[in-house]
Formats: sequence, structure tokens, C-alpha cells
Amino acid sequence: MINSTQVSFFTLAAYSDTGAFKHLYFMIVMCLYMLIICANLLLIVVICVNRSLHEPMYMFLCSLFVNELYGSTGLFPFLLLQILSDIHTVSASACLLQNFFLFFYGGVEYFSLAVMSYDRYLAICCPLQYNTQMSFNKITMLVAVTWFYPLLFCLVMSLTSSLQLCGNIIQKVYCDSYSVVKLACGDTTAVNIYGLFISLLSVFSLLLLILYTYGKILKVCFSGSKQTRQKAVSTCTPHLISLLNFTFGALFEIVSSRFDMNNLPNVLRIFLSLYWLTCQPVLSPLVYGLNMSKIRIMFKSLVFDKV
Repeated sequence: MINSTQVSFFTLAAYSDTGAFKHLYFMIVMCLYMLIICANLLLIVVICVNRSLHEPMYMFLCSLFVNELYGSTGLFPFLLLQILSDIHTVSASACLLQNFFLFFYGGVEYFSLAVMSYDRYLAICCPLQYNTQMSFNKITMLVAVTWFYPLLFCLVMSLTSSLQLCGNIIQKVYCDSYSVVKLACGDTTAVNIYGLFISLLSVFSLLLLILYTYGKILKVCFSGSKQTRQKAVSTCTPHLISLLNFTFGALFEIVSSRFDMNNLPNVLRIFLSLYWLTCQPVLSPLVYGLNMSKIRIMFKSLVFDKV
């Protein structure tokens, strides 16, 4: 038996197919990473330097973009190093650190989307009370909770690090907590129960909030004027696209981690496992930047007027 104190590194077996294409993969990942950095940084700057965008919705968007920069930085440099390396191993401490990065990113992203749905609900369903309901103190509190809430997930990793392991081969291109749990040769009941409890408490409670807010928004749209429906569509469409994209990627990651996906080609499995970590940081700035008129106008004035 190999216990957790003896496992000093993990081998990432999913890199076995890179071979002669590793430089091509490196260039693709590097371009994707640079696109994420530039797009998210640009929108953060646009929101911060324009006082007219210092509104609740844009403050929540700024928090979302910061989280996507953080999550990408926790993944992409690691991927780039592993693609070029001939030995695809990661130390146990680095694996635990990456687990923290990815858990934290996912928690902040999902909570941010839930808070943004609540903000859209107040703006559309309670427009006269919006400014009083969404005060500066409340915005600060919601952003703070968004960033502190995912720390609950860290307890799962502390339980994972104490497991006795009978192997050190992870069938992925990055470290995740459940892949380490599957290597355990002892009883993992406590970890599984706690993980399930946290998932039900956090994911489903936020999902209920999102469904409730959009149920109210739909009710107002069906009973309101054409102008109200147009406002709802213009402000909710980017959020819905971002929410559905992230939910799809996260659900596939959960399903693929817990069920056998060996019947899928390895390249497809790798792409889908990375989807929630890569496509969301790319899609969000494009969706919000292109669909929200205020951001487009401020971007044009900031960039083209300077030129």
C-alpha cells in the first residue's frame, strides 16, 4: 500500500498522445491564453476608468472578469509547461495547489452568475426600488461573499490530502480533487458524503435562486410592455449565454470524473474536460462586450478617441 506521505508526485497520463504535435498544441494554448488575458483585462480597464459604468451590474461583471483572469492563470501556465515537458509529472503540493485554484475559480464563477441574476431580477422586476435595494454597501457585501463563499470547498481538499493512496497516475491533463480520491485505497465515505453535501448546499441553492429570478423576469416580460421585454432580452441574454455555457462545461466535468468515458477519443475527452476552464473566460468578455451597448460605446471612446 502507498499512503499519502509516500506519494510525492502524480503522473498526468493524458499527455501521452501529444508526441510530435506538442509544439502545435503549445501555440494553440498560448494564443488562447493571450486572448483571455487581453479580452478580460481590456474590459476591466474599460469598466474601471469610466465612471458612468460604476453601476452594480458592471461592478459584478468586473468581479467576474477578475475571477476569469485568476482561473486562467491557475491553469494555462501549468498546461504550457506540461505540453513542452517530456516528463508529465506534478508534485503532490503543486497538485493540491492547483486543486485549490480550480475549486475556487468554479465557486466564484457560479456565485457571481447567481448574484448577477439577482441583480437583473431587481432591475427588471423592481426598477423603482433598484437604486435603494442595490446600495453600495450591498454591492460590496455581495462581492465579498462571492469571493469568500468558495473557501468552503477547501475543506474537501483538506480531507483529500489525508487519504491513503494506492497509486499516483491521474488520467487528465491537470489535477482535480476527485481524480485523487479515486486513487485512494482506503474508505472514502467521509470525503464523498462531505463533497455531496457541499454540492447540494451550494450548487442547488444557487440554482434555485437563478430559477426563481428568471421565473419572475419571465412573468414580468409576458405581462409587461414591448419596451420591458426588449430591456429584459438585451440585459439578460449575455448572462443567460454565459450561465448556460458554464453550467454545461461544469456538468460534463462532474459526469466525466465519476463515470467511465473511455469510449470517447482521448483528444475529445481532454477538450471537454477543459471546456469549463477555457471557453468560459473566452466567451464571457466577448458576449458582454458585444451585447452591452454601454461597454461598446465606452470601449470605442477609450480606444479610438485616444488613437
